[in-house]
Amino acid sequence: MTFALPDRWLWDSWYVRDGDVWHGYFLEAPKAIGDPEQRHWNVSIHHATSPDLVAWTSLGTCFRPAEGPAWDDGTTWTGSVVRGDDGRWHLFYTGTSRAERCLKQRIGHAVSDDLHAWERVGDGPALDIGPPYEEHDPARWHDRAFRDPWVMRDPRGAGWLMVFTARRGDVADTRSAGAIGLATSPDLFEWRLEPPVFTGGFGELEVPQVFEAGGRWVCLFCTGAPHWSQESRDALGIAQTGTHYLLSDDPRGPWTIAPGPLLDAAPFPRRYAARVVETEAGLRLLGFRWFDREGGPFVGAISDPEPVEVLEGGLLRLAGDQPARPAGPGAGG
Repeated sequence: MTFALPDRWLWDSWYVRDGDVWHGYFLEAPKAIGDPEQRHWNVSIHHATSPDLVAWTSLGTCFRPAEGPAWDDGTTWTGSVVRGDDGRWHLFYTGTSRAERCLKQRIGHAVSDDLHAWERVGDGPALDIGPPYEEHDPARWHDRAFRDPWVMRDPRGAGWLMVFTARRGDVADTRSAGAIGLATSPDLFEWRLEPPVFTGGFGELEVPQVFEAGGRWVCLFCTGAPHWSQESRDALGIAQTGTHYLLSDDPRGPWTIAPGPLLDAAPFPRRYAARVVETEAGLRLLGFRWFDREGGPFVGAISDPEPVEVLEGGLLRLAGDQPARPAGPGAGG
């Protein structure tokens, strides 16, 4: 059964498992605001649990923008949760401020002992933008992209990696300036900004997620049809909106765009901001339902998990889809 709430829209999500229980975190906004496009500015984070990623128990709002003037008093957007070496749970999230009209994104940090009650770490962001990442330039892009932190243990050594959505200002074509940023930390508290691990193909690569499958590393991302570069149109075909992925032999890159067709996409926004989770039965994809039909109303609910098959060379496809076929070279990073 799809996870939906009668009085709230749900969209971007992330998941973590504690024992036999899945914890899901979902961006939420009240349907009482009327216009679903205004959900982004009326956002908080919802928490639910499930034994199987299908039947969900809502636990209510667990995190929201700060009260009073603060760097994150405007919005609290997409992030990820990991368990640290200290035994505590760590939430990394996207924050913006009302003073900056929610245009400049930064990355925040909060901790919890029970996965529901979260306490902010310090009074400022855990990570802020710096060169070579693009600052806010309204002539090039609608916001300062520095969001969607995905945190994981560094599989090649001690410490932690964070990948995030960003852009590069030194790329002339704004639709090729989308980047997957990188930061590193020894302890989840002190972060060092690193150069991007991938740039190109699209104006933005949202909601990145890095995981290993079939002996290769996968970086999931989502993007919209208006943000495709001409290079990606030539390589992957007709621009679509949805979820695709990069491939690499190392989580730090270099990465290349996987050949088409896209993993989960449609000419209109159907399902978006998908995550892949590893279960005993294999990989499963979950995303939020945007529109069930072209021109229809915004749905704002979470899809049931869909099996993901791992093919030769680390290529992915949804169960039941046609075999993945090369459609031209992927853009480099």
